[in-house]
Amino acid sequence: MKNDASGKMPPVMILCGGRGTRLREVTELLPKPMVPIGEQPIVWHIMKSYAAFGVRRFILCLGYKRESFIDFFVNYHMRTSDATITLGHEPSIKFHGENDESDWEVTLAGTGLNTMTGGRVFRAARYLRDEDENFFLTYGDGVADIDVAALYRHHLASNKLLTISAVHPEARFGEMILDGDDVVGFEEKPAQVSGYINGGFMVLNRAFLTNYLKSDEELFFEREPMRRCAADGKMQIYRHEGFWQCMDNPREYALLNSLWESGNAPWTKFWK
Repeated sequence: MKNDASGKMPPVMILCGGRGTRLREVTELLPKPMVPIGEQPIVWHIMKSYAAFGVRRFILCLGYKRESFIDFFVNYHMRTSDATITLGHEPSIKFHGENDESDWEVTLAGTGLNTMTGGRVFRAARYLRDEDENFFLTYGDGVADIDVAALYRHHLASNKLLTISAVHPEARFGEMILDGDDVVGFEEKPAQVSGYINGGFMVLNRAFLTNYLKSDEELFFEREPMRRCAADGKMQIYRHEGFWQCMDNPREYALLNSLWESGNAPWTKFWK
């Protein structure tokens, strides 16, 4: 899978700044993207799913408890590798072996403690490179066995500014109103979901930033920007009929951990 501009897969921006109040039992100590599935935080699982398709650049939009991310990634090699430490006046550390993440580039972008999702994307966009005509965007609390390469091809084949993955969830989310593959509106939390909701795993053309976002910490990505984009006919879906699960409450936290412990977690389908 090739990027239309640079010959490589574009970066993924991951929204990691929220407080996760519905998972309060664990988010009092950790931001939700750092809540573990097995031994690693859910954001690591999300990053592995993108890395399976050649994504190597990650921009994490931080806010609540950003120090947890700093500690995890700054000390990543120490956490995941054996090491020999030489003590004394000139101490040194030698790491043994390589890991699959040795070529990851992770940007820890402070986007404000109370900034909403649209404001976070706008602020973190300064870390995009000139050649990044498109980039992935997702949330730091959901996993899926989505074919990221197919999602990207679907986006490039269109003339849209935003492609969002559409999934079938429980009925507690708002439902998207579709005309073919185009998103034309939203319905707030119907009693039953007969169609699709936004499962995250999005692709944005850079023009979306200038057309629909601004430096406003109160701006929700999912409200005015997405609604205006849909009204302008510049938004489409990529239908994902496979596994998708967010981690929004203790029941879902337990479910994801039980799937991981089973040794057959569905979202690892494309991992090497």
